[in-house]
Amino acid sequence: MELKKEKLVRFYSGGKKNPEVVLPKTEPTRLEKSSSTYKLSSGVFAGVSLGELREIEWAIVMGWVGLASSYGQNLETSTFIGETSFAILIAILGLVLFAHLIGNMQTYLQSITVKLEEWRLKRRDTEEWMRHRQLPEDLKWRVRRFVQYKWLATRGVDEEAILSGLPADLRRDIQRHLCLDLVRRVPFFSQMDDQLLDAICERLVSSLCTEGTYIVREGDPVTEMLFIIRGRLESSTTNGGRTGFFNSITLSPGDFCGEELLGWALHPKASLNLPSSTRTVRALVEVEAFALRAEDLKFVANQFRRLHSKKLQHTFRFYSHHWRTWAACFIQAAWRRYKRRKLAKTLSSLESFTSERDDYETREEEEPLFSPAQAKSSNLGVTLLASKFAANTRRGVQKIKLQKPEEPDFSADAEDD
Repeated sequence: MELKKEKLVRFYSGGKKNPEVVLPKTEPTRLEKSSSTYKLSSGVFAGVSLGELREIEWAIVMGWVGLASSYGQNLETSTFIGETSFAILIAILGLVLFAHLIGNMQTYLQSITVKLEEWRLKRRDTEEWMRHRQLPEDLKWRVRRFVQYKWLATRGVDEEAILSGLPADLRRDIQRHLCLDLVRRVPFFSQMDDQLLDAICERLVSSLCTEGTYIVREGDPVTEMLFIIRGRLESSTTNGGRTGFFNSITLSPGDFCGEELLGWALHPKASLNLPSSTRTVRALVEVEAFALRAEDLKFVANQFRRLHSKKLQHTFRFYSHHWRTWAACFIQAAWRRYKRRKLAKTLSSLESFTSERDDYETREEEEPLFSPAQAKSSNLGVTLLASKFAANTRRGVQKIKLQKPEEPDFSADAEDD
């Protein structure tokens, strides 16, 4: 099957005196069919064997043949205009794509070089500052570790600086995209509606902690609530330095700390003084989290009264480790009171039984109820029980009760009851 007949092309190089230039006559571009295989006999695609192809498959194969020829500089075309135009297009497209590739590579390498240079300068300034302040080696090591971890986590990009320069609406949408799915993992936040979550997401800031960093110590003011995204924290308490008391738990992704701040924010007449931490929180590994500062939490609590709900109160109590510790200590104290009452009841019954026995011993006519060995053993048992009861009572008086967590004010949403 013949695709197109080629004509003899004559043109003049200029002037009447110049001889006529005649292109060598080429064979027509033919599509030869052999069984079910098509083969082009001349032109760019000479020697290319094709099976039974549809039009779209034909176009894709022809495009690949052209792209496989690099810039098209080695294509030997016929005098067919379409074929020559296709070869020119391939050459131009190859040059454009190659230039675009070189430009992208140059931009990428320059951006990496600039960031690495900024990090190197920042690290050099940090080293000079630590040397000038004569910091000990352990503090220097902690500073270097934090700087390196922050660089690996952020790649030298200051997210807060970028977001602060954007319009409020765009910043809100970006914060929602970045934080909403992560915030919903926190069980305490999963009970809130979308409007309240948007307000919280807008005020969350990223927080990074290296291994061994103390987030807050027991007795220090709580400045922020921390919601864990990755990593693990250790939360421990000694109940204000109480002798013999120690409680420790591990916070994993989805947990939060600094719940004392929520009770302070929900209180209608909260003082300006921040609440004191009841626990010591330390990072066990590298931790990535979102922090909600005290002033932002206070603003959200004042603006959105739906935060004052009984359902949220129960959720807060269930996931608050401060409330869990208090509940465990309350149960232990109730159990000790039960044991003391049981011991006192047993001691009282033994004392009454002993008094009855003494009455019988005064009667010389009657036979003694107990032998001397039994009487001695009974007296010893009563003495031991009395001393044990006195020791338990004395220990209960000396122990300082664990303070009940401050109860937030949820009275604003009485209709939820």
